[in-house]
Amino acid sequence: MDKYLTVILVFMVAGIPISFVNPNTGELLDQPVIGLFYASIAGIAVIILYSSYKGKKERQKSNARRRSRK
Repeated sequence: MDKYLTVILVFMVAGIPISFVNPNTGELLDQPVIGLFYASIAGIAVIILYSSYKGKKERQKSNARRRSRK
């Protein structure tokens, strides 16, 4: 995984517990901040899907190069 994507993924993972805490008092909320919670979940999913797509394309290129050498 790209180092920039890893940094963004860490922030997305950290955003999930932050959505459950009241920023003024530090107490737990009855319901999480819905926008932050779902944005973090969606961001994590997008990063994982993009990374797997990128890895698949790199494997296809290396396989094509390996086949062309024979």
